[in-house]
Amino acid sequence: MEEQQAQAATPKPLTPDSNAEAAERKRQRQALELQRERILSERTSSPHRRSALALALADIEEKLAELGWTIHM
Repeated sequence: MEEQQAQAATPKPLTPDSNAEAAERKRQRQALELQRERILSERTSSPHRRSALALALADIEEKLAELGWTIHM
């Protein structure tokens, strides 16, 4: 039992698969952050366009949250 707990607590070495997965998550996060910045910088007087941008922003922030992203102020 103690041996199993010790093994569970020991960090596992990164494998090429986990490195590739981490790199893919980082790439996805960066792409979503760029999309978020573009949406935040866009200005429009059209209420329909503003509504679409708000929905797109919410979607992007939801996807970012799934990747462990938090707002940095």
